[in-house]
Amino acid sequence: MKDTDRMTCIPPELLHSMEKLKGKTVVIKYGGKLAASSRLRKTAIDDIILLKHAGINPVVVHGGGPDINSFLAKQGIKSTFYKGLRITSLETLEAVQMVLVGKTNKEIVSLINLRGGRAIGLCGIDGNMIQCVRLGKDLSGNDIDLGYVGSIVSVDTEPLEIILAGNYIPVIAPIGIGTDGESYNINADTAAGKLASALKAEKLVLLTDVRGIKKTPKSHEIFSEIPADYAYRLIKDEIISEGMIPKVISSVDALNNGVPCVHITDGNAPHCILHEMFTGQRTGTMITP
Repeated sequence: MKDTDRMTCIPPELLHSMEKLKGKTVVIKYGGKLAASSRLRKTAIDDIILLKHAGINPVVVHGGGPDINSFLAKQGIKSTFYKGLRITSLETLEAVQMVLVGKTNKEIVSLINLRGGRAIGLCGIDGNMIQCVRLGKDLSGNDIDLGYVGSIVSVDTEPLEIILAGNYIPVIAPIGIGTDGESYNINADTAAGKLASALKAEKLVLLTDVRGIKKTPKSHEIFSEIPADYAYRLIKDEIISEGMIPKVISSVDALNNGVPCVHITDGNAPHCILHEMFTGQRTGTMITP
């Protein structure tokens, strides 16, 4: 589909909303479970390409949990987690890096290119873009050792700015480089939040496999909109748990560092990015400063 054809298919009210973000950067975390579904993968990719055609600069950060779990299982290695973070031995790190950079990243890049976009894949090691140290403490300040899990200390946005200036969509695998020269596995939600802050993004969108932030652990109801301080308190009260913890922490961190709003949205809904960002048909939870 040509750019002009793609744009004329959009309702005028949606085009007007998109115009407000023209020239702005939007960081989108693309979950690994979405990458496993061909239907959801295509609609999310089409939304990302459409943003680019509308003059918005999408930056994609992806996970790859299901691919990593499958690969590790074939090697007889059990996947273990601590509060949503993968415990990463040296053996696990080698598998994570191989899968994220060599498989998942290139599949997403290939699909964007196939569906009419122009993408370039890279990871945090490229150009020393994401520098980190070994994660040493949890949310409560307790000492932890999760192996080769990185805590980001700096982000050099120059490689991304060069790619964006060339009218490409950067697709980033969350592997960072340590000051010790070692590679580190970084939670994709955390990486997306830090990149959004460094790029001074207008929005951070976290695509996940749940509808949003639940009002209670067993509730089917979600918050449509919630302030950052209250979202953070829900972690302390253990209403938010497991994989949602790094999502909310990265969201609050991005908001505290100048990102105007964050969307945690249901990637299972077709065209969830467009609905969440530009219409009143919100599919998830928007977190505000």
